[in-house]
Amino acid sequence: MARIAYILLCHKDPVAIVDQAKRLTAKGDFIAIHFDARAGIEKFNQISEGLAGNDRVVFARRIKCGWGEWSLVEATLNAVEAAEQAFPHATHFYMVSGDCMPIKSAEFVHGYLDAKDCDFIESFDYFNSNWIKTGMKEERLIYRHYFNERTHKALFYTSFELQKRLGLKRAIPADLEIMIGSQWWCLRRRTIEAILALLKKRKDIVRFFRTTWIPDETFFQTLVRHLVPHAEIEARTLTFLMFSDYGMPVTFYNDQYDLLLAQDFMFARKISPEALDLKRRLGALYASGKTDFNVSNEGRKLYTYLTQQGRYGRRFAPRFWERESTLGRDRELLILVCKKWHVAKRLLNAIRHSTNLPGVEFLFDEENAGLPHLGGIENAMEKRTRHRRAMVRMLFDYYDTNRLLICLDPNNMDLLHDFYSDRCTTRILEIECTFDDDYLIGHAQRAGLAGENTARETLLHLVPTVRQEFAHEIDAIREANFPNFHRISEQNTDTDNAIPISQFLEVPTDKATEIARTDHLFAE
Repeated sequence: MARIAYILLCHKDPVAIVDQAKRLTAKGDFIAIHFDARAGIEKFNQISEGLAGNDRVVFARRIKCGWGEWSLVEATLNAVEAAEQAFPHATHFYMVSGDCMPIKSAEFVHGYLDAKDCDFIESFDYFNSNWIKTGMKEERLIYRHYFNERTHKALFYTSFELQKRLGLKRAIPADLEIMIGSQWWCLRRRTIEAILALLKKRKDIVRFFRTTWIPDETFFQTLVRHLVPHAEIEARTLTFLMFSDYGMPVTFYNDQYDLLLAQDFMFARKISPEALDLKRRLGALYASGKTDFNVSNEGRKLYTYLTQQGRYGRRFAPRFWERESTLGRDRELLILVCKKWHVAKRLLNAIRHSTNLPGVEFLFDEENAGLPHLGGIENAMEKRTRHRRAMVRMLFDYYDTNRLLICLDPNNMDLLHDFYSDRCTTRILEIECTFDDDYLIGHAQRAGLAGENTARETLLHLVPTVRQEFAHEIDAIREANFPNFHRISEQNTDTDNAIPISQFLEVPTDKATEIARTDHLFAE
């Protein structure tokens, strides 16, 4: 059975470190702790005293660490060497931080590692992958970095510019293919032993990486690929972590317990120091023996969706290929706006049946919108949207009409602005629907924000945000004060709804009433 030696790098919160070490070793595993030498000796003593007598804990030789420096790799190596010597029965070495917490039980983690004889480490080609988004890339390696960019910025860039000016580039060790990835890895014992043996023979490797910038993202990643067959490497981390738009780690709080459990990972970082209830629940989970987890793995999509809410700045300027394009001054574009697509489609079909008005369903929202052949532009939704005026103009021509009916999702605010800026006459009929929790949950699943196995409690937390987003989309349309704007509602009688339908279509009231009475118009 797998037995893990956790490699813990930490620099604060002694009480949490003691709790974490006790929790992880209570299930038969081990831990090697490196506590940053920049932290006071009294804090280190607090940790060592709190773990006194626990023979599953070992402390690494302490050094002062700095972000982006070799010191982080050196601290990791110190802890790895201490664990390798102290715990001969450890089968795996798993890097964690003081902000990490398990999101599965110990039994689940052990079973997972037993089932997969491989190393878990992100290791992507340094030069050809897109892992580094901005900033230095090749320069991290081919120049020597003696100063910390965060604490000695002037010296860091002066040294860098001087080396560039003097042409002091250096070669990368010829037999190494530089890789890059997250520092949070889980490696088998034989891989750790192979790395330590290599470093004893190859002092040049340490010399090279010692003066690279941010080597914790390249050192182990490169050596594992150098030593281990590719088939025995799973290029992923077992620790769930996310970054904000600003490159900062996302922090998890008390109300995200179910979200974390649903992710296909063993640990998560960063857990807020104030999330005491979350820590308590995750600690109990680790000791619970639970082995059945509903993994839906929607965390990153969900985070992206939630963090995009409330950003009101949008661009409505026409694209350059649309500036000289117009639908035509004598044409009318009639738009049904509705979040429940099946309701809009029913109304569109009823209008077509009663008035012979040509209509197209959600051509800018749905890939298969039942469009006629228009020379290829109809084949891709992205192409239709990019050339939206040309697309609609071709539909006018195809149906040989000056009046055309289409459906739009309320999130297409830029399309509405674009069509209203055209010389044609544009009309909107908003179809106001009610949304119960089950519909909102279904929408979240259809949009990929949640999976079939997402816990009900997690889904219910998502419901208010989705409901608020729906409301925001409609509010934005109403506040735009578009001319020729009309609204029908699920809450109104057929007679009430007939009036705006009559005005929207410019048809007699009796025909509008016939349309409003469409069977099961608002039914799910």
